[in-house]
Amino acid sequence: MSDSRQALLLHLASGGEPLVFSLSDKSAKSLAARLPVLLGSGGVDTLELADGTTVAVSFAHVATAHLDVLPAHVRVYGTPNKKSGFGT
Repeated sequence: MSDSRQALLLHLASGGEPLVFSLSDKSAKSLAARLPVLLGSGGVDTLELADGTTVAVSFAHVATAHLDVLPAHVRVYGTPNKKSGFGT
């Protein structure tokens, strides 16, 4: 796992708290160039999260979105489980 974790922050058009997803490195790189197009077109995209799961996002319902770096201690959708303890 890389030291910096990429996150997608979505502010929905309906308001409320933003949705935050921890992206895989591959998804973060791919999405960076396509994000303006997805927002402009209201397209739907399936993204791979850092824990290996996927999420489908309909950008038609998103007012703003941006990529950011998550601090190490933050846990959001898609954050991999860390094993702790002895012998792990």
